[in-house]
Amino acid sequence: MASSNFTATTVFQLIKDAISGKEIDYTKGSIRKAIILLSIPMILEMCMESIFALVDIAYVSQVSTNAVATIGLTESVLTLVYAVAVGLSMAATAVVARRIGEKDKEGANRASVQVIFLGIAVAAVVSCIGIMYPKEILQLMGAEASLVEEGYRYTQILFGGNITIVLLFLINAIFRGAGNASIAMWVLILSNGLNIILDPIFIFGWGPIPEYGVAGAAIATTIGRGTAVLFQLYLLFFGSTRIKLALHHIKLNLTIMFNLIRVSLGGIGQFLIGTSSWIFLMRIMSEFGSEVLAGYTIAIRVMMFTLMPAWGMSNAAATLVGQNLGANQPDRAEISVWKTSKYNAWFMAVISVLYLVFAARIISWFSDEQDVVYYGALSLQIITAGYVFYAYGMTITNAFNGAGDTKTPTIINFFCFWLIQLPFAYTAALLWDWGPIGVFTAITLAEVLIAIIAILWFKKGSWKLTKV
Repeated sequence: MASSNFTATTVFQLIKDAISGKEIDYTKGSIRKAIILLSIPMILEMCMESIFALVDIAYVSQVSTNAVATIGLTESVLTLVYAVAVGLSMAATAVVARRIGEKDKEGANRASVQVIFLGIAVAAVVSCIGIMYPKEILQLMGAEASLVEEGYRYTQILFGGNITIVLLFLINAIFRGAGNASIAMWVLILSNGLNIILDPIFIFGWGPIPEYGVAGAAIATTIGRGTAVLFQLYLLFFGSTRIKLALHHIKLNLTIMFNLIRVSLGGIGQFLIGTSSWIFLMRIMSEFGSEVLAGYTIAIRVMMFTLMPAWGMSNAAATLVGQNLGANQPDRAEISVWKTSKYNAWFMAVISVLYLVFAARIISWFSDEQDVVYYGALSLQIITAGYVFYAYGMTITNAFNGAGDTKTPTIINFFCFWLIQLPFAYTAALLWDWGPIGVFTAITLAEVLIAIIAILWFKKGSWKLTKV
């Protein structure tokens, strides 16, 4: 048994190995070491995504309140569409991790190609809808006429170039399933680093490049992520990773594709439920005006700064579960989940306290409008009050998904989001006249319930028998 005590030198070496991408067998040795090696690049990856989200909203907030609200409305709809990509990414991580755990690298290669094919098909459909109907999408979300006119180009460009976001997401899921978390991290650093540099150039104009306003944020995103996708494809074919593609892999394999679709259906279902709930919440929030909507959007972006790293840590649990089940070590898989959940909960507890104390000051960094700051701070305080529960909920549901059991989180999400969160939010906000507080409270209530139910279900152990 490996020692559970880490010296400063050992910790430094672990961090170095995690960032450099040193490949190890995650089905053997210290579980704590495995969690650290997987979590560090995943956390840094998600931190980079969070930093970009904050920088993006900071730039756009200088354009107008409508511009900020446009991003909130557009991304709420895009999240619904990307539920399909998220479901496929769950299947990719589960299947690739299982094949790697079984020492079947050729099977992992074949699965990776089919995931990419499916992603391209999804993106093509989304592009057509977004290019043709951007104004209608914003109108459907309850946007005012002035907001539609100012922001529809952002919606059109982001939807039209969504293949860059879909493939970036799916290929990184492949790398994570294979245990190459550091590659996914460096890819996202490239993508979002370019976005941060290009954002002010296209939003405000620079040299020969005209001022595009909020649409410039979409242009920067598409260019940055498109460049990263090309880098991903280069690594898949010519890099030194566990996934090594060749020309003979580039063909349809309906057996593998249908297996991926089967596994992804639960993931698609759970995220369709979760994201459609978010859209309805945004629709309720739009009843209270652009200032409230802008404050809520800024608060969500701020929360993503900490939710993304926590999600990154929970992704480590998914990879460990998949690979250890593939190696026929279900008990090791379970221990990995509980340890990861505990570490995640400590992190989220500290962040929760910081947000509760400094909410107004944090929101004021992004807007100086009194109502925007007030409602943004209020949402930040109420929602983050349940952060410790979020830590357990996201880690355990990701563990189910890593095992290929995407059905269980779907059922949990359906009950907590559709049967509890939405009815409560509507009733409290509009019928009981709680206003936006009703929506914020409903979000916290649902996430607490998800954590409790997920823990009870996980202890049953049926996920250990899932076949992928």
